[in-house]
Amino acid sequence: MVIGRDGRISGDIVSALVINTLRGMGISVVDLGLSTTPTVEIAVPEEQAGGGIIITASHNPKEWNALKLLNHKGEFISGADGEKVLEYVALKNVEYATVDKLGTYRTDNSYLQKHIDKIINLSLVDVEAIRAKKFRIVLDAINSTGAIFVPPLLESLGCKVTVLNGEVNGQFAHNPEPLKEHLGQLSTEVRMQKAHLGIAVDPDVDRLVFMCEDGELFGEEYTLVAVADYVLCKRPGNTVSNLSSTRALRDVTTKYGGQYHAAAVGEVNVVEKMKAVNAVIGGEGNGGVILPELHYGRDALVGIALFLSHLANCGKQISTLRKTYPDYQMSKTKLERTPDINLDKIFIALRDKYRNEQINTEDGLKIDFDSGWVHLGPSNTEPIIRVYSESNSIVVAENLAKKIIQDIQSLR
Repeated sequence: MVIGRDGRISGDIVSALVINTLRGMGISVVDLGLSTTPTVEIAVPEEQAGGGIIITASHNPKEWNALKLLNHKGEFISGADGEKVLEYVALKNVEYATVDKLGTYRTDNSYLQKHIDKIINLSLVDVEAIRAKKFRIVLDAINSTGAIFVPPLLESLGCKVTVLNGEVNGQFAHNPEPLKEHLGQLSTEVRMQKAHLGIAVDPDVDRLVFMCEDGELFGEEYTLVAVADYVLCKRPGNTVSNLSSTRALRDVTTKYGGQYHAAAVGEVNVVEKMKAVNAVIGGEGNGGVILPELHYGRDALVGIALFLSHLANCGKQISTLRKTYPDYQMSKTKLERTPDINLDKIFIALRDKYRNEQINTEDGLKIDFDSGWVHLGPSNTEPIIRVYSESNSIVVAENLAKKIIQDIQSLR
């Protein structure tokens, strides 16, 4: 098994527990130490391992930690495999190895450079064009492993990098989810330093957002859109994102003659759909870019290299590039899921009421109207119903959400 962790305070404690439990079961471990989710994903098949574990709570606050489980391909395990893991845990029949058959242990610090080399060697990454631009970039590394992995990539591309929150201590300088309301420091520094752009990642470096030279956010939904625009102009084909992602990816895909496909929310579902439709690029609207040519996982590092290739080739400022894409506005709200709400019954009623609209039931309920869309889905972690909507206007998007929430309340 390949193991890696982000920079969280509890990371070394949890890592020691995971590693020594595996070794006690007779499973050998390759420990990447402080790493990123996409780096561990790349390392699993390289090591011909049976699987991998990344110790991270992704974008959640510092008190949280968790395990991301990978199969032998370095991809997230499926829902079915997850059920098997839970059944195995419930049975409590773990067998430990005898002292002569304990798992071996070794560390490997080579995968930072291996990951960067794989990206640099991609034909889609225009290293010469990026180096010629000599981009000045401010990076918010949120006190985690982005501070270790992102600067070497940018420096290898000839960029000058200023790192904010670069001490890897897990004491996150702000809420680690890379959203506009958390990136005020990055906005200020980009403007003060007259940087070409800013970059923010989450603690395990699989989510990616960009900041324009004027300190305005490029938009997390548009990370994938811009990268897909660049990839599709080189290699036309199909794309995939989840049902809660912006329509702009569909528009860009259609422009190049490809077909856009929506998947259920969750990286494993996006990857499954990408394989089914032979997508050339895909991901999620939360700033997750998946390039199959490299590996089937969200990877902020390859997203950075592809975006900079796009920016270098188009010759525009990043704020000007953003204006070339459809300006959809998204509303994200939630409704408390009380015991009197029967979601199955409500979804059936809504499907009947809006039967003349485009309906998708693959993940909760998504209704596509001419003016925009609304996506309803129960949270897996909270007693709420997530209500996402999008339109050309934030007012219309919010009104669409309010309309559906009123429907739900009237159907209780």
